[in-house]
Formats: sequence, C-alpha cells, structure tokens
Amino acid sequence: MNAIHRLFILLNTVKQFNNVKSMLIILSFSIILVSCKASPDQSAAAPPPPVLPVSLISESSQTTYIDYPAAIQGAVDIDIRPQVSGYLQSVLVNEGAYVTAGQTLFKINENPYREALNNAKASLHAAEAAILNAQLEVDKLTPLVQNKVVSEFQLKTAKTAYKIAQANAEQAKASVASAQINLGYTNVKATVSGYIGRIPKKQGSLVSPTDQAALTQLSDIHEVHVYFSLAENDFNNFNANYPGKSPADRIKHLPAVELLLSDNTTYPIKGKIDMIDGQFDKNTGAITLRASFPNANGTLRSGNTGKVRLGLLHDDAILIPQAATVEMQDKVFVFAVSKDNKVSKMPITVIGKSGNNYLVKDGVNSGDQIVLSGLDRLQEGQVITPEKGTDKAAKL
Repeated sequence: MNAIHRLFILLNTVKQFNNVKSMLIILSFSIILVSCKASPDQSAAAPPPPVLPVSLISESSQTTYIDYPAAIQGAVDIDIRPQVSGYLQSVLVNEGAYVTAGQTLFKINENPYREALNNAKASLHAAEAAILNAQLEVDKLTPLVQNKVVSEFQLKTAKTAYKIAQANAEQAKASVASAQINLGYTNVKATVSGYIGRIPKKQGSLVSPTDQAALTQLSDIHEVHVYFSLAENDFNNFNANYPGKSPADRIKHLPAVELLLSDNTTYPIKGKIDMIDGQFDKNTGAITLRASFPNANGTLRSGNTGKVRLGLLHDDAILIPQAATVEMQDKVFVFAVSKDNKVSKMPITVIGKSGNNYLVKDGVNSGDQIVLSGLDRLQEGQVITPEKGTDKAAKL
C-alpha cells in the first residue's frame, strides 16, 4: 500500500510540473506575440513631418501708410456778430444757406443810428458856420492892424479862434463818419462767401456786440483745412524720412496725402500738407500739421472728422504677411525654415504696415524661408515638409 501511495504522489507531482511547464510555454508565446505587435505600433506613434506652405522672402519697393485722426475746418470759419446794439428787425437768411460776400444777413433797427447821423451832420454844419464867422473876423482885423488902428494881439486872437473853428469842424466830420459807420452796421453782412450755421436769435431779439453767443457762424469751404498731430517720435521719423533742410523746404517735397472720412471711405481728391506748427503742444506733447484739400462740391464741412493717411516709400523693403506671424508678449515672431527643413522662431522688428503685410526692419533677410500658415502646430526645432509650389516669394 505504501508503494502504491508513493506512486500516486509521484504521478501528481509530475502532473503539476507539466501544468507549470505548459503555463510557462503559453506565457512565453504570449510575450513573443505582444512584442511582434508592439513594433508596428511604435513606428505608427512617430507621424510624418507636417506639410506646410512656405515662402522665400524678397525685397521690393513698397509704400507704407500711417493714419492719423484729423479735424476738418473750412478755409475761413468766422462768427457773425453785431457791431452795434439794437433790436433784430429782420433775419434775411436761412440756416444752412449759401451766401455770397457782401450779402445782408440781418437787419438791426436803424432809427436811433439814423437820428445820431442827422445830429452829427447838424453839428458839422454849425462847425462850418463857425469857421466862416472866424474867417470874417480875421479878414476885418487884418487891415486895421496894418493901419495900426487896433493892436496886433486882437488879430492873433481872431486867427486862433479861426483855427479852433476848423478843429471843431474836423471833429464834427469825424462824428458824421462814425454815425454813418454805425448806421451801416445795422446791416449785418457776410464778409466771405460760404454756408450759414445755426441762428439762435430770432427776429425781435435784442442784440449787442457784448453778447456771448454769435448771431451765426459762416464757413467758407471751397477749400478745407485738415489738422492732425504727430507725437514727438513720429515727428522725428517724419523729419528723417522726408527730404528737406527746413520745414518749409520739406513741405515742398512732401507727397500728396489722402483723407479717410468717418465711414472709412477715401475722399476722391488728394490734399497737400502746407503747414507745420512752430512748437509742440505742452499738454499733449504733439505737434500739429495741416493739409489742405479742394472742396468745390461742398462735400466736406467744418466740424467733420476723419483720418489723414501719410504714405512713405521704402526702397528694398521686406514685407511679410501678417498671417505668417505670431505675437507673444508684445513681440512679433516668424518661423524660419533652415536648409534641413527645421523651423526656428525668429523675432522681427515691424516698422510699418502695407495692406495686410508687415514692413520688417530686421530679424529676417532677403532669401530666407518662412512658414506661411499652420503656425499654431509648430514647435522650436520641429521638422516640416515644405508644401510643393510654395517655395518662392510670397505674393505680397
């Protein structure tokens, strides 16, 4: 019985060994299968380099533009004010009407001033009569003095009275002229041709030269003046980029400028810068320039706003599409492509814009290659595949 029991134990041990052996064989086979499958997966984890459009940078002559906010005024903008006091007898013009120089706009009651003129004329006549009387006295005393009938002192007194009479007559003439001027001021006339503004005072109002509000405004807009300001740095660049030894000389060589209206449309006629202020504004630190634009059709009015667009020609300029740049921390970058198709992030210095392109001062050179799009997928040192047909100069 012991022998049989030992035989069963031996057989059981052999069976367990065979089971372990089978499990080891199966496990080894599984590891081999997993290893065989892992190799293709690892190769699939490394995707091919992205295909991206690239461009060669080239130099060309380009014009960049900078827009400056501007205020528009007529060639002449004046307040129409009364020069004498009185009741506004009539208003002879409508608001917004076009008037010509010399046209009567308002009529002030003239009666007090006409009577003042009549009084001045009467005083003049009296002064002229006094002259005649003094002359008669001189004529009477002259022969008597010659005959030594009366003293010479009396003749001198008569001549003095004559001169006083002449002076009084001159004063009376001046009073007449002043009264005529004041009478004329009762007709308030347009000093220039232009458009009438608002008329706050109506017929029957009492008006005076000391009134705070004017009777109306008058604008001559056959030509308009557009005022805009340059900061100190912009003005220094302006002086450096435009030829001329002095402001007056520089103005002669300035190109024509454009005017952008408030709706961003371009005024069809170009203007000319014709004035540079003599000093900077102490409050704003800016200097004012003026450009004049013809306005024969009256399209522009005083008080309009817009932008003056200054153009600057750059020879051998490098332009880069804005879409090919990335802005980070107030800096602008492009992805330059090396000969082995590796990309590197390069900072560039932008000095202006031309359409949808940046004008670049430094950071890249003519002949360099940059990535045009897909920049959000790129990393420093990444390898790309340049898209075929794009390895030439960008269409700027």
